Amino acid sequence: MKNDNPLSPHIQIYNWHISSLVSISHRISGVINYLFFIFLSIWVIFSFLFGQYYDLFNNFYNSFFGKFFVIAITWSFTFQILSEIRHLFWDFGYGFDLKISNITGLCVIFGSFIFTCLVYFIGRGII
Repeated sequence: MKNDNPLSPHIQIYNWHISSLVSISHRISGVINYLFFIFLSIWVIFSFLFGQYYDLFNNFYNSFFGKFFVIAITWSFTFQILSEIRHLFWDFGYGFDLKISNITGLCVIFGSFIFTCLVYFIGRGII
């Protein structure tokens, strides 16, 4: 006997929600931040031990890809911080309503872009 109605929803018919998007992005940005801090630690250690590696990483950060990398890491870090603040309120028992959850999810997404732009403009000396 063939079962035409599976118990779990298939990925093609599943409707995405703000909370699921923020949850998945929170986990991905956590892994990215973890790997970045390992990379940053290696860079600092190599810069202190071997002076020529400082110039190598400095040239990387002055390239187009390096600048994109720094902006992406800044976005990942601000997204992670705002999502952790959202989780902190959940730990206290606030924000579980569907409407509030959607609003805070959108605040996390848009706020991370706003804070990334703010950090960029402050770093460039525009603000």
